[in-house]
Amino acid sequence: MMIKAEHLSKRYKNVEVFKNINIEIPKGKIISLLGASGEGKSTLLQILGLLDSPSEGKIYYHNERVDDLSTFRIREIRNKQIGFIFQFHHLFPEFTALENVCIPAFVFEKDKNTIEARAKNILDKLGLTNRLQHKPKELSGGEQQRVAIARALINQPEIIFADEPTGNLDTKNASQLHDIFEQLNKDAQQTFLIVTHNEELAKRSHQILKMKEGTLLTV
Repeated sequence: MMIKAEHLSKRYKNVEVFKNINIEIPKGKIISLLGASGEGKSTLLQILGLLDSPSEGKIYYHNERVDDLSTFRIREIRNKQIGFIFQFHHLFPEFTALENVCIPAFVFEKDKNTIEARAKNILDKLGLTNRLQHKPKELSGGEQQRVAIARALINQPEIIFADEPTGNLDTKNASQLHDIFEQLNKDAQQTFLIVTHNEELAKRSHQILKMKEGTLLTV
């Protein structure tokens, strides 16, 4: 099991987001997380992705407990083993597509040529070979999201956490994005946990989970 979380709870002051959540994420699977707005889906995603801490509970990566590690070690795991894709792609407007993809790799690697070669390879696979030197404002919404995917992949993570990645895309681009997820999963056995409102696209996952009234259900 790649990720296992036990008895997770999250509170903000007197507001309980969810309580006693247990979840297991096996390697090489695409899992979708459904639920109405305000149910805590994004909060759970951020906690499992080590961007936030639970109020209670334990999180394990490959049987190593990670929620109580040092800040440096958590950051290291997050940067090397995890990729993030969000609804709003958060690309740097002053940088090209290639530069945006390379940025996370510069944290741990110094060989610019190696990083750029890897970034070009990823962008090529995502159909962006001719857009490397374009800045975000020169790209379509679907292209910008593919650059965000490439950025999430640059450090060769084991798992991708995607928070409403199709929220700003039309039906065609949303379907194409899931095609990319499925291909990455097939080619590299990459694991995905996807928060989404789109039930039709969720049906293409290996497993569907649903947040409801602070609990986690298997659909």
